[in-house]
Amino acid sequence: MAEHAGVSQSTVSRALANSTSITEATRARVIKSAEALGYMVDTRAAQLRQGRTGTLAVVVICRAGEAASDINPFYFSLLGSVCAAASGMGYQTLVSFQATPDQLFGKYEESGQADGVIVIGTTANDAAWQYYRDLSLDGRAVVFWGSPFDELEWVRSDNYEGGLIATQRLIAAGYRNIVHLGAVDSPQRQFRERYEGYQAAMAAAGRPASLQEVDYEADRETQGRSAIAAMVERGDIFDGLFIACDSIALGAMDELRERGIAVPQQCGIVGFDGIRAGIHTSPPLTSIEPDFEVAGALLVATVLGEEGAQMAERRVPVRLLERGSVRSAE
Repeated sequence: MAEHAGVSQSTVSRALANSTSITEATRARVIKSAEALGYMVDTRAAQLRQGRTGTLAVVVICRAGEAASDINPFYFSLLGSVCAAASGMGYQTLVSFQATPDQLFGKYEESGQADGVIVIGTTANDAAWQYYRDLSLDGRAVVFWGSPFDELEWVRSDNYEGGLIATQRLIAAGYRNIVHLGAVDSPQRQFRERYEGYQAAMAAAGRPASLQEVDYEADRETQGRSAIAAMVERGDIFDGLFIACDSIALGAMDELRERGIAVPQQCGIVGFDGIRAGIHTSPPLTSIEPDFEVAGALLVATVLGEEGAQMAERRVPVRLLERGSVRSAE
């Protein structure tokens, strides 16, 4: 190949290893010769020689006793965006679903399986998050989506802005008694931030904020159903709901329908996460959606220590998905 490209053998080696000492023109000539000769570059072998695996591990934390297929659909969308971003940077992904203490494994760097770990999934699994917190604080390349621990390397949605946008949309549609379904004291820090955005929008409109806490220990659908049941049975007055996540909102919508409360005529609803299942509800669920492409790219860039990823707060922009669970603005 060196003769075919008109360069030395050492130049060929450096060009195929992406050495910065080789000009782009020379590298292009070497690659063209390699293609002409049918030579396939073993990129994994080259990466291993450089002390890299070319692989990123993605750990999806589940609730103990919960099947992987039962996790919040949001995390499947996030997983897909992470895998796409990694692929775009030339990395493969190794995906693991973990729940019980005997399943927990994050030492991918030491075992030569991956160059870093991205952790996503439920914050309800205290043992799993403590395990990965300890790993991260021990100097490993670990980054988290929505970590309950602020001192870790994390990426989150712009939750405050999302809460603000959602509540402003409900106010603009003429709903008067808007309640937030969520939790402010759970390990899901993102829920508190969403409530704070809701609270700010209500204050700006001169209205009192009202929080209906969900039972964080229950599954998401039950959280939504139970919250609506509690409000109706107490005789609470409400005509608008900003709900901390779409999976809770789906349960809430089912309970409202069974109790004869029409959406959006009698009660407008905005969720958070933009999950695909929201398209198929009746009416379709209006939601706040994070930019999944940005989320995946930022998680990958952060775990790899890419320049520009090191910032105090790694926030992913959000947008309103207009569907059908909120009436038109007045």
